Amino acid sequence: MPLNCADSSAWLVGKNRHLRITQFIEWLSAPIRLSESGLRKHLHRVFQPVTKYVRAAMQITQVFAVRLAILVLAMPVFLMFSLVAMVDGLVQRDLRRWGGGRESSYVYHWAKRSALPLLVLTWVIYLALPFSLHPSFVVLPCASLFALSVAVTASSFKKYL
Repeated sequence: MPLNCADSSAWLVGKNRHLRITQFIEWLSAPIRLSESGLRKHLHRVFQPVTKYVRAAMQITQVFAVRLAILVLAMPVFLMFSLVAMVDGLVQRDLRRWGGGRESSYVYHWAKRSALPLLVLTWVIYLALPFSLHPSFVVLPCASLFALSVAVTASSFKKYL
């Protein structure tokens, strides 16, 4: 619903900032009348060529914010997987320790270094996808690999402190 000049300040009175921005864009996009003059006419002339780009930027920002919220809410999955992997790794370490198994510092350091990149990679992959994909197709494999890294790190920790 385009706003006329008399209601030009009505777009400022809104409860939601997004609604105000949308109303402002609609107000600027509405065709101007021949008798109209003033600031709106000049703003319309400047805004008209970039209308599609502004709307696209708004949609991209909304998609990015929704994906960011999804990833923040998916972090307990990483915590739960890593807790289970830590327990499993410490049990494996204890079995290796009491069974006289061999230890390798190379495996421990490799697994320790791979944990943080796996966590960051989840965020980068999901936020950078140019198409819609259910978050479980990205979060669960990355959480599983992160848990594997934590389990290997815990299991290959030193036998004796």
